[in-house]
Amino acid sequence: MTLHFSRVGSAAEELEIWSASELGFSFVISNESRDGPGLHGKPGFVASWRPIHINKPAIRVGGSPFKTFAEAETACEAMLAHLIR
Repeated sequence: MTLHFSRVGSAAEELEIWSASELGFSFVISNESRDGPGLHGKPGFVASWRPIHINKPAIRVGGSPFKTFAEAETACEAMLAHLIR
């Protein structure tokens, strides 16, 4: 199953956040750094998920932060496959 991530906001904004949803689950990938504009944290692409229709906080995908967006995207797809089994 392939998730289709879309950037949240415009490319001109300092935050780098992408989201996708499928089969009742929402996934978010954010690019974080220790300093500078945007989200602060351990450098890399942090992936998280949550059920769409249940009011619960997001859960970080194991392995986050990832070195590349593609790695984070692949981890989200693997998590979705696990969740729908």
